[in-house]
Order: sequence, then structure tokens, then C-alpha cells
Amino acid sequence: MTFRIAAAIAVAGVLASVAGAAAQEKSFAIELNDAVDVGGGCRLIYVAQNGTGSVLQKASYDVFTFKSDGKVGQSLVFQFGTFPAGKTKVVQFDLAGQPCSGISRLLINDVTECQVDGADSTICLDALKTTTRTAIGFGL
Repeated sequence: MTFRIAAAIAVAGVLASVAGAAAQEKSFAIELNDAVDVGGGCRLIYVAQNGTGSVLQKASYDVFTFKSDGKVGQSLVFQFGTFPAGKTKVVQFDLAGQPCSGISRLLINDVTECQVDGADSTICLDALKTTTRTAIGFGL
């Protein structure tokens, strides 16, 4: 009887690990990796990884900056373009006339375009996971 309980616990542990790995694979992860002042503007460097299991034919986001005083700044569209399944990409966006020190936060306001298999999809928002390695806040 003890062997059966131990075996059941072991199987449950393996299933939980597999389920956890599958859940991790179903994400579109975007990390704000760096923000560097370049020519009077701010260069935002992102590392993005498509773990959705689908080719994202188009992926773009409506993003708002927030100034250091917390007020809304610029409205931008970040286009990631075609994104193969399992691919990691580094993408840069330059904000002209905006020093990085003047940005306190970047808010992904909405998805402007998301296509999978030639059709509009909600996966670009549903699977989105955001992180930052900078002093600038980044997320939904």
C-alpha cells in the first residue's frame, strides 16, 4: 500500500512538471532589456521570445510612455513583425527627443495587430508576459 501511495505521488509530481513546462511554452515573453540615451532620444532594447507554439505573422502593440512625474507622455506603436514559433529576437525602438531618464513607465495599452494562420488572433495579448531589467516599469 505504501508503494502505491509513493508511486501515485511520483506520478502526480511528473504530471505537474509537464503541465508547468507546457504552460511556460505558451507565452509570448517581452523583456525590456535596456534603455540607452542615443542622440537626444531613448533607445529601448527588447528581448522577445515566442513560446506560443504558433507563428505570429504580425504582432504589434499600442504603447504609452509615462513621464517621470507619472503623467502620460507619448503614444507609440511597437511592431515586432513576423515571429516564428520558438524564436528569440532582439528588437530596438528609438524614441526621438525623449531622454530615458524622463520615462518612468511603459504601458502596453492594447494590441494593434496580431495574426496567426492568416487570421486575427488574441494570442498576442492572451499569452503576453512582460518583464524589465531597467528602472523603467514595463507591463500591462
